[in-house]
Amino acid sequence: MMPVEQAFDSALCDRALSELASAARSWTETELTERAALLERMLPRVLERAEAMVADAAAAKGYRADSPWAGEDWAGGPWALVQNIRAMLRVVRRLAEGRPVLPPGTVAERDGRTWVEVFPASGWDRLLLNGFSASVRMLPSCSVTQARVSAGRAYAGRDWRPGVALVLGAGNVAAITALDILHKLYAEGQVVVAKMNPVNAYLRPHFEHVFGEFVERGWLRFVDGGAAVGAYLVTHSDVASIHVTGSERTHDALVYGTDADAGGRRREDRPILEKPLTSELGGISPCIVAPGPWSAADFRFQAEHIVTSKMNNSGHNCIASQILVLPAEWEGSDRLLAEIRAVLRSLPERPDYYPGARERIDAVCAAHPDAERLAGAGATTPQRLLVDAIQPDSADRLLTDEVFASVLGVVRLPGTGAPEFLANAVDFANHVLPGTLGATLLLHPRTERAHGPAVRATIDELRYGTVGVNCWSGVGFLLGYTPWGAHPGHTRQNIGSGIGFVHNAFALEGIEKTILRAPFAPAPRGLFTGSASLSPRPPYFVTDRTAVTTMRKLVPFTARPNLLALAAIFASALRG
Repeated sequence: MMPVEQAFDSALCDRALSELASAARSWTETELTERAALLERMLPRVLERAEAMVADAAAAKGYRADSPWAGEDWAGGPWALVQNIRAMLRVVRRLAEGRPVLPPGTVAERDGRTWVEVFPASGWDRLLLNGFSASVRMLPSCSVTQARVSAGRAYAGRDWRPGVALVLGAGNVAAITALDILHKLYAEGQVVVAKMNPVNAYLRPHFEHVFGEFVERGWLRFVDGGAAVGAYLVTHSDVASIHVTGSERTHDALVYGTDADAGGRRREDRPILEKPLTSELGGISPCIVAPGPWSAADFRFQAEHIVTSKMNNSGHNCIASQILVLPAEWEGSDRLLAEIRAVLRSLPERPDYYPGARERIDAVCAAHPDAERLAGAGATTPQRLLVDAIQPDSADRLLTDEVFASVLGVVRLPGTGAPEFLANAVDFANHVLPGTLGATLLLHPRTERAHGPAVRATIDELRYGTVGVNCWSGVGFLLGYTPWGAHPGHTRQNIGSGIGFVHNAFALEGIEKTILRAPFAPAPRGLFTGSASLSPRPPYFVTDRTAVTTMRKLVPFTARPNLLALAAIFASALRG
């Protein structure tokens, strides 16, 4: 249940904001070398709190810290924090040393557009996530020279104006609030007041420890509370800018209000809030499956992949796959769904813990009485819904509303071959599904080789901030080097999935979208599919049996890489 909001003491907020405003200039005047050192000193602080952070998250979600599900809490909490700190530290150090932020050979023009290769960024990345890569496609107006010159410029602080930023934290994934704080501090040069979401306010003591030096120097303050506290902070005269993670409704309530005149103000663009506001607001994310020559092992592996993109955090993710887009004329579609059903049934029981999840699931059941209710292993009642054969031109709620729970809808689109199906899938994703945060595309390497132009057109034309090719687009949230945000083009009146990019370690300017790539099949089977790599089944898969052990080793390795630790990580991962 959502905690009941208590009356709050506005004087506490006033005092926090006053302290921040007084210290704002000292942060903007801090030298790059010291800003880098602060990041360096954060790393052991994360390690000191990692076990407790995961234990608290697991308890809040309704399972034990040694449950297989806790692998996601290691990945979306301590590891995401360490990985993003390391990414930012790498770039800030290069800038402080007077070196180019983007290494040679990472920026190029292809097909009339500027592309920046952002991952892997180090030799450790190449070993640890072998076969994974990420490129950023820049807006048409951004030249190769502009991309090189502007990268990292935000960290230099030349354009910084002292001020206080408000971060309205998300309640689902542990690292979100912390990473938004880092972005405001380092990319925009503002001190931060962070309002914890009531759902995961238990993280506050851990964050206060991790950011201890920033708190001590008056550059960061945390506050708790619900909507009333948020509303007070948003309109406070000491708050210069705002970043919010939530829903489109959250944004519109902040900007246009919630009274009877709110709709009219939005239509006429008469905001009650004029402050700079960036946002990450989710939407309905598709997973598109291209037809191809899949083996039995491919069907099983990609079923695990798809279920991971749905069941991570019980589907309480803005980037969770809500609609699976399958080729209607491919015999593999039914086989893939059979494997998905088997995977869903094999996973251990877990609750849909996020407030309102039960009501949203019940609403889907009411709209789809024939929905398949798939119980997890050991479950007494079915928890996971699979809704097949949704009509793509209907007003089905799964095509209009983000469910934010363990519900997967299936749409089957026509197409006599991969090119025609992919064109139909792009049209459906771009024009039917609301939101532009992320999309996932699964295709066999032979399909890509046989239909290269159609595949390139699909990747280019999908209007999403992150497109994952054989990689759940949600992985882009974790890596630090991969800008995270909606596809550009949203406006205040039609906010969609939001405005702005975070987790942008290279501080790139003029971003259109990130393209993530991963091997179609894990090692060693990838050798036979044309997607050769050293990477086994990724530890973030919900089916990984050693996820907790692997992630527990991966977090300190990411903080302080060494070859001996890498060997132990691979030994654990290969057993998963």
